[in-house]
Amino acid sequence: MKIMSFNLRFDGPWDGINAFSNRIPRVLETIEKESPDIIGFQEVTDSMRKTMREGLKGYTTIGCGRDRNYHGEAMLIGFKTELFELISVENVWLSETPKVPGTKYGLDHSGCPRMYTSILLKHNNIEKPFRFINTHLDHEGAQARALEATQLCNDISKYEEKFVLTGDFNAEPTEPEIKLITEKLSHRGCVDCTRELGPTFHNFGRLPAEKQVKIDYIFTDGICKNAYRVEDIPINGQYYSDHNAVCAEIEI
Repeated sequence: MKIMSFNLRFDGPWDGINAFSNRIPRVLETIEKESPDIIGFQEVTDSMRKTMREGLKGYTTIGCGRDRNYHGEAMLIGFKTELFELISVENVWLSETPKVPGTKYGLDHSGCPRMYTSILLKHNNIEKPFRFINTHLDHEGAQARALEATQLCNDISKYEEKFVLTGDFNAEPTEPEIKLITEKLSHRGCVDCTRELGPTFHNFGRLPAEKQVKIDYIFTDGICKNAYRVEDIPINGQYYSDHNAVCAEIEI
């Protein structure tokens, strides 16, 4: 299967030509060209969620907002409707009360609740379902990210099915919270499909090459093949996002 992790950048009018409302055609064109079987999106606000549900032809989209009222940024997942059967959906907040919407850890955590959306999918060509999880870890606190990553690993360890985990982890590959994921899930044979890729966050091209960082990942206990960044060449100063989407071919 071809998997994509894609941070869309929330819709901020101050981004000018790069505001999401202006980038919609580029976003949809990028997805159509890459044609991933499953996509984990990050930073998808209510209005963006509606836009993606209407614009993504041939995809089913799943996910709710992270705030207490289920609005706000969603860990939206899109999958090709013709290829998969949806078995179940779970929305979990990264906190000590994971079933309570809008909750978060304390310590150095930002003001933003964090969560993951997990779906159980069955591909038409295989008998057993597998788990697809999409998340976005905290952008301020390293301790908070470590707690969030630990919770993710503990939850994934309980799943019997094979899994794919996508997301913006807001940490570089050398940081403890990223190493923690492959170490805690080593018994599952977890690997980082994107480990050989370069930087993924460029801030709409404003960051010089030496300051760009890799914070977008695809993990799995399946077999990784042919991972790559989706190039984002600006057209008249407009990018498809402030992150490079990343793709990987994964065999379950």
